[in-house]
Amino acid sequence: MEKFKTAVNIAQKQMSMGFGLVALTAGGEQIFSAVVFSCPCNKLNFLYGLVFLLVPALALLLLGFILSERTWKVLTGMCREPRCWRRLFTAGSVLCRVSSIALLAPCSWIAMALLNGKYYECAMSGTNISAYNRHLCGDKSFDQCQQELHSFPCLGPKGDPQQVVITLRADSQILGWLLIASVMLFNLLMICVARCASPISYLQLKFWRTYVQEESNLMDSYSSKHAKELAGRNMKSFFDQQPAENMSTPSNRSWEKISSLYKFSIKDHYYSTLHRYVENHGENDNDMMRMASIKSSGSYHNPAVLDFVDDARMAL
Repeated sequence: MEKFKTAVNIAQKQMSMGFGLVALTAGGEQIFSAVVFSCPCNKLNFLYGLVFLLVPALALLLLGFILSERTWKVLTGMCREPRCWRRLFTAGSVLCRVSSIALLAPCSWIAMALLNGKYYECAMSGTNISAYNRHLCGDKSFDQCQQELHSFPCLGPKGDPQQVVITLRADSQILGWLLIASVMLFNLLMICVARCASPISYLQLKFWRTYVQEESNLMDSYSSKHAKELAGRNMKSFFDQQPAENMSTPSNRSWEKISSLYKFSIKDHYYSTLHRYVENHGENDNDMMRMASIKSSGSYHNPAVLDFVDDARMAL
């Protein structure tokens, strides 16, 4: 029962983050279908319908990668490392995890488009697949039906061609519901597997999520405040033509350390790269006072259930 509640909790979290995006995607699809889309009803049917069905989904997928903070955490500075190929596996692993979130919008677009049926009707009425065309034409004269098939989406609701359109729409909606069911089932299985393999308890995981969110909010606040003070000092020094006042700023190495992806270990008590840096600060850096450290000799791993700790505010 507890595992079921945990799976429901994560599902609710994912729904709360993605509901707005799914709603926007569905609304965009409806606008495209009603205002922009117009099937040419000629030999271009297949290409035209396929473009409207898949190209916006591809654009949304790429946008999902672009807006993901985790994507840029793993890619930024990777090429300047002497042996960047060592990070290729890590980058591939992270991008696969990002894909699970980035695929939400394109799958929503394709599912809504299939349930609507217009794009599929246009595309499949322009195919040259004899077996599928026989499925559409049914008992009608096959040769005549195949020649006129591309014009059926533009005809009115009267006459035999309407039966072909109904068949096309039914096929499209079946595929749409199958896609929705497949995505939901896959996500549920992934959540269950990740939760079963979780090395920490439910309450600690809940605390971790709260901590990371608060740390992210404070990082934005402190960064904005510090940047404003530094910019103000530099402007004052420039316009007054006086030496700038001393002002401490984290070193490049410090920024690099807290910008890396966090790898979890059950033998330490760190909740982020910033937490680990603060606790262990001074072992390798001399730019601030040495602080107390919590050392761990355990190997690091990154369970799928803890992926969210690297991206408190998921863009998608």
